[in-house]
Amino acid sequence: MNRAILARDIPPGMLADQARDVLFPQLPAVDGLTAEEAQRLVVRLGFVGASVARHYQEWNPGGKETPERAFDGLEVDERPFREYFAGLAGRTGRGHYGRDSYASLVRWNVGTLEVRRGHELMSVLPGVFDDGRIRSYTGTPGEERFFLLIKKSEAIELAVNELLAPLSGSGIGLVTDETLERVRVATSLIEAMRRLFLEFASLPPGLSMPDEHFLDVFRQFAVHWTRDDIPPSGALDPESLKRDFLLGIGLTGYDQHVRKLFPALLDEERHALEELMAQPTLPERLLNELCVKPDELREAAGAVLGRHPCLVDWYRLLTTHARAAGAHLMLSKKFLFKPQRRRDLAGQGDRPLVSNRAGTTGMNETYLERLTRARQEHTLAPLRAALSAETAEKTAEPEVPSAASVSVALVG
Repeated sequence: MNRAILARDIPPGMLADQARDVLFPQLPAVDGLTAEEAQRLVVRLGFVGASVARHYQEWNPGGKETPERAFDGLEVDERPFREYFAGLAGRTGRGHYGRDSYASLVRWNVGTLEVRRGHELMSVLPGVFDDGRIRSYTGTPGEERFFLLIKKSEAIELAVNELLAPLSGSGIGLVTDETLERVRVATSLIEAMRRLFLEFASLPPGLSMPDEHFLDVFRQFAVHWTRDDIPPSGALDPESLKRDFLLGIGLTGYDQHVRKLFPALLDEERHALEELMAQPTLPERLLNELCVKPDELREAAGAVLGRHPCLVDWYRLLTTHARAAGAHLMLSKKFLFKPQRRRDLAGQGDRPLVSNRAGTTGMNETYLERLTRARQEHTLAPLRAALSAETAEKTAEPEVPSAASVSVALVG
């Protein structure tokens, strides 16, 4: 129906009519559902709600200023649709937002993923369906591939965080052989994620997602349901946020920015981030354990490396983390910022519903570039000049050879 509406083959209000007259009368009462049944309905009805909201705002003058009016007259089990949806979200027991979110559209929607390094299982990121399908707005392969890409990257990030998060506990040495092996494996996993981004970017549009579809169709479903809510976004990937607070990011106000996203995260994600925000970063603890002051890194990096060669492993981890952020920025530029810049130069302007000049959480290209630079100027960045080109700069192959052994598979 979305495809037909966008092609102007049927009236834009028909989807809402069908939802009201055909779908909603068949939906169950919230109280009779299990948590998993509620999760599945949250996923499915998230797409319905986003579609109804988009078509209302696109076809009604002033609709963007009154997004909640899209749901007027839509009731489920004698409750207004948004109230029913909020009840479903509560029934999941996970603290899900009262609208579609990253968690429902990506993690719950896409099937279970396994990350392996060789034959070793590194992480499992479950979905809530076992039908092999990936639900989307228009049923096009590009949308399904994009959702799968995002969940694959999160599954790898989960494996990284499961290696690094235990190190944040007090009393755990950060230069032991066991710890350094964790650091090396984490580095190989992050490099594998970076390659995942690069491979997707290198695909022809027919095997990834055409620019026009990304800008004009896919992103335009990320509309508001109410004026001040938080639409779904890759910026809400909790594993990525956790890694930033584990490894550190020297950007003033970043923690306040993340807290603004808290309503759209799940309960356990908010709790984990709060804990990480309250702790020193791993690089800070590392320097404290080695009794190395930041000034020493800047003024006598060679001498510090001579005393503490273990710093090379940690440097590679932080540098690979920054390189992966650079690859993510490249994807954002390729699919979002560059195509929109071409439109601006051609006088075509922006989309009226969801701007293509910024992410759905408001991060524009300049802010994303600042984030990437902040990750590049990490705590151990002063060691860069002291390390040889062979050991410090050629990270893709000589430093992370085991990245090629990392695989992500859809298993359910």
